[in-house]
Amino acid sequence: MTISSSLKDIFLFGLFLFIVYLFFFGNNEIPQIIGVIFQDEWKTVFVVFLGILLEALPIIVIGAFMASVIQIFVSEDIIQRLIPKRPIPAMITALLASVIIPVCECAIIPVVRRLIQKGMPVHAGTILLIGAPILNFVVFGSTYYAFQHQPEILYGRFILCIFTAVIAGTVIYISFNKVNILKNNMEDLTLNRSLNQNRGSSKLKGVLHHTCQEFFAVGKVFMIGAFLASIAQVYVQQSTLIEPAKDPVNSTIMMMAFAFILSLCSEADAFVAASLGHVFHPGAILAFLVYGPILDLKNVFVMLSSFKSKFVLFYFFVVTITVLLLSLLAGHLINGGF
Repeated sequence: MTISSSLKDIFLFGLFLFIVYLFFFGNNEIPQIIGVIFQDEWKTVFVVFLGILLEALPIIVIGAFMASVIQIFVSEDIIQRLIPKRPIPAMITALLASVIIPVCECAIIPVVRRLIQKGMPVHAGTILLIGAPILNFVVFGSTYYAFQHQPEILYGRFILCIFTAVIAGTVIYISFNKVNILKNNMEDLTLNRSLNQNRGSSKLKGVLHHTCQEFFAVGKVFMIGAFLASIAQVYVQQSTLIEPAKDPVNSTIMMMAFAFILSLCSEADAFVAASLGHVFHPGAILAFLVYGPILDLKNVFVMLSSFKSKFVLFYFFVVTITVLLLSLLAGHLINGGF
């Protein structure tokens, strides 16, 4: 590890501790600190950034912990036994796994990366990347609460997610079935070291050690994405997105862009979508609810740190086109025609 890399890690670690301090002890100090350091809109940017960070940090820790448990306790043989070799059964198995993994779009990335390293097929990993942030019971509960009187939106969100996952997984299988999509990181060299049993190392210590390394590996790039997302939220006016709401195609595209920029957590985005339901077409609302949890401004940076750029760009293109077309079709069916 170079000196510059070590200094960067120390700076980010110090910034993280500072944010944790503000979260627990800075109720009276935050407004004063923001007022001294920032001015005008940048005060809002910092508040939004802090909100995104504090909302996502516990979920990222969970994702890092799950990835570490997989590293220590799940062997390649177990993955090969649990995941069928044929593509269709493998994707079905991944869809079922998505239902019981309540993690967001950022936390699922290190989990999928670790599973692929252990031998999970790329197409099954793609299903998890798409399905886990939406299909779990926590998101279903929040969506039900927000759209309990609109069953077409409530159930349409999960139906569109399943179709998107299957279509994208199939395309990824055709294109990347025998291709290594993982980016080699310095952290992988450390995480792949075996536990030193002669020094009394236990699997529990290994999990804790790997969780810390995984957390900071993901957290470094997440903070960059969260900062850019906070800038976009403050400086992109919502009125510019509401203007084209009358046209189904334009409104769907704009709502997908809105979801990408806002970078909301999938457990809370349903309430934002419900507040816009009287303005936008049902298809556009579904696009917002499906696209945002799969791809947003902050998790793209996390993906780029874990997967090769070629795969990330291809994945971005396939998911975007698939969600757009499926949302337009769903809106057509709900409205009985444009």
